[in-house]
Amino acid sequence: MSASTKRPRLKLHLLSNDSQRKCKEMIERPVKVLQIGEGNFLRGFADWMLHESARQGKFHGSVAVTQPRPGGKAKLEQIRDQDGLYTMITRGLSDGKRIERTEMVSIFSQYINPYEEWQTFLELAELPSLEFVISNTTESGLKYIPSEYVPGEPVQSFPGKLTVFLHQRYVRFGGDPSRGLIHLPCELLEGNGDVLRSCVLRHSDDFGFSDSFRSWIEHHNLFLNNLVDRIVTGTPTSEEAEELADRWGYEDQLINTAEPYHFWAIQGEESLDKRLPLKQAGLNVHWVKDLKPYQLRKVRILNGSHTLMSSLGLLRGKQHVRETMEDPQFSSWIREAVLEEIVPAMDMPELGLEQYAEEVFERFLNPYIDHKLQDIALNTVGKIKVRVLPTLLAYQQNQGSWPERLVQGLAGFLYLYRPIPTEDGYKAQLLNGELISLRDDPDVLKALAAHWDGYDSLSNTAAAELENRMGDVLSDAGIWGENLNEKEGLRAALVHEIGKLEGEAK
Repeated sequence: MSASTKRPRLKLHLLSNDSQRKCKEMIERPVKVLQIGEGNFLRGFADWMLHESARQGKFHGSVAVTQPRPGGKAKLEQIRDQDGLYTMITRGLSDGKRIERTEMVSIFSQYINPYEEWQTFLELAELPSLEFVISNTTESGLKYIPSEYVPGEPVQSFPGKLTVFLHQRYVRFGGDPSRGLIHLPCELLEGNGDVLRSCVLRHSDDFGFSDSFRSWIEHHNLFLNNLVDRIVTGTPTSEEAEELADRWGYEDQLINTAEPYHFWAIQGEESLDKRLPLKQAGLNVHWVKDLKPYQLRKVRILNGSHTLMSSLGLLRGKQHVRETMEDPQFSSWIREAVLEEIVPAMDMPELGLEQYAEEVFERFLNPYIDHKLQDIALNTVGKIKVRVLPTLLAYQQNQGSWPERLVQGLAGFLYLYRPIPTEDGYKAQLLNGELISLRDDPDVLKALAAHWDGYDSLSNTAAAELENRMGDVLSDAGIWGENLNEKEGLRAALVHEIGKLEGEAK
């Protein structure tokens, strides 16, 4: 942005008197949430939900935000410089209609850099009003790293910092059972609450904290497992940000964008919604006894259909999810694969799988999101094993036949994953002859390349050769974790579909 067009940074005083009053009312409320994570996702997910609940007069608290890594300092300073305010743009499809909503989020009341304000960070632990800890430090942030604690110096890891923070609270309130906190880790790890509790207990030993403190952690703090789902695309392009600044008359360096869909399942008693009233606010939040069915639903339907479409879409020249779903033939294929093969194989009618699938299809068609198929195709082998193969095998076991479309999707993957060694790494050849890079486990790519080495689809013995090569690939337990060649009829079905793809390429 040039000096001549530079506008003031978003601040509380730039808002109208009425907006100032409403924002001040929210951020002057007592701190109920410690948030460890300053990034786009939490601001477009948990903070947006808390703001909405507060706007409706249901949540009577504010958020103190800290960053989990020293590198988050710049973003935290931006939040501080804008008085904790940022603009949230929600846009996409909802019930088939294109929507775009803009709102000012004001839920942050404190912004603390634990690496430079360690004592201030620990003082938060002494607040009687504090009830929750929400985090998103990525999968790499939620893990145990052996470390020492030197009083007065910040601990580097998120679980380590949290352990010291909780000990400060334990000491301040004399181990009062009612002062334990509810922890809601949003990292994309299965059993994230259990993982966090385990890390805290291990750090408690590392730091020499007492057995009574460990007992307080185990019995009077709730570490709840969470499943979160929303695509938060973050900052818009510089051109769009410029247009918005022209319209608003100020610059917002924290503009955040997200799709309308949001889902948060928390493994805990529904009575907790009285303390964190998100479901009461009409948000798609569910307190559940068991997260596993919801995790399975997401993995098999959302992630599974992503993985299914990626290989076949790339082979046929598609680049994005939306582009693939806008193709009538592809769209029908994906819908039939999900509704006629994936959903029946799951047999979980209580979770409303058909409705969930329709929501997924609508998300795929979001005109504001360009989700690249090549990004989805990253580490496809591992994804196939988790997202597609269990469904395919379950369908065959239940129905006594191999699901046509899932087999086609698996065949597309196997056709694409005939790695070609080059100086720039392994490549895959598309149906039009173009080469693209394969990004996957190097050992798996090496094994697949060896299985396909020397194969010639134009030779006189191609049909028999394809049968043999497919047997080699399917029987490689190092790739699949089992011998898939023993599954009666699977090899023949895949050979048939790969043969059709070879015909397209000629």
